[in-house]
Amino acid sequence: MNTLQALAIAVLQGSTELFPVSSLGHAVIVPSLFKSTIDQAAEAFLPFVVMLHLGTAIALLQFFWKDWWLIGTGVLGLTDAHQAKESRRVFLRIVVATIPAVIAGLLLEKFVRGLFAAPLIAACFLVVNGFLLLFGEKLRTRGERPLTDITLMDAFVIGCGQCLALIPGISRSGTTIVAGLLRGINHEGSAHFSFLIATPIIFGATVHQAPKLFHATMEPGVLMQSCIAAVVAGITAWLSTWFLMRYFASHDDWALNPFGYYCIGFGGLSAVWLGFF
Repeated sequence: MNTLQALAIAVLQGSTELFPVSSLGHAVIVPSLFKSTIDQAAEAFLPFVVMLHLGTAIALLQFFWKDWWLIGTGVLGLTDAHQAKESRRVFLRIVVATIPAVIAGLLLEKFVRGLFAAPLIAACFLVVNGFLLLFGEKLRTRGERPLTDITLMDAFVIGCGQCLALIPGISRSGTTIVAGLLRGINHEGSAHFSFLIATPIIFGATVHQAPKLFHATMEPGVLMQSCIAAVVAGITAWLSTWFLMRYFASHDDWALNPFGYYCIGFGGLSAVWLGFF
């Protein structure tokens, strides 16, 4: 893998991880479209993957640092009683939303991804993801509930939606935002909560993969290339989050529709290309 390819993959990861268009689906589909010879399952690719996830997680942590600071100080009781109560309330909901994805990831990740990770199948599921976004927008329960009004049941439903992202082509942010909309939470609140729960999930995936680095064979220059790619992925993820938070706040009536049409169009064309050419 040369530097240009590494940077392209970093930009792809940093953007599609937050946009509701499935980073995993794009990671499976795009290399096949361009006949890439990069083996993403190879041991040598592992440091690169770990660093990309680390860069994305750090970007999310930095963007929402005020939220995490309030949550952390509140949980530890370092603020006034009212703020501590609110912080612990939000923290509990983040934990509840994270648990289903952790359990599903540990039990089913290898099986699901092995079953559905073929590029053609991922392209088909990207189309499914597009319809999911459109139907979620159409069937949403209209409401203006903000992040602070999320209940434990809301958090659990959103967490269960997150589990669908184990399938390449199904977006983690897309399913969680749709779940939030169906529970009557507005786009901004749903996206905010989606990005908050993404942070522990992505950090967790990084920590889960990190021990394998001690047994991986690393070619000269791979670590430096991975670090540069991590910075690029982090910057891209931060800019994507900045854009999306403003976008969802100002387009509450139809925010997911453009992403739905994109997934249907790109997924459909990719499926035709991969299936017949």
